[in-house]
Amino acid sequence: MEAVVDTGFNGFLTLLPSLIASLGCPHIGRGRAFLANGQSELFDVYAVTLIWDGQPRFVDADAADTGALIGMSLIYGYELRIQAMDGGRVTIERIP
Repeated sequence: MEAVVDTGFNGFLTLLPSLIASLGCPHIGRGRAFLANGQSELFDVYAVTLIWDGQPRFVDADAADTGALIGMSLIYGYELRIQAMDGGRVTIERIP
């Protein structure tokens, strides 16, 4: 699955509500996000298991009508490299 790395997002993961529903992820609560435009928004939070760096990882996923977003909590302990150009590569590697 492709996702956008959002360095301004301090959570783990954001997924479409329809994807979360199709996966049958358990609802664990509600959260609030403060957006770049200064507004705040309520959202549902679900427990998700994903394969990260070859291992199962249990994280909270925020449900939002946006594409998949990877937040800074998910990549904590990893190095993020971005080639800032059209078609540039994005790599995420564990910090030894």
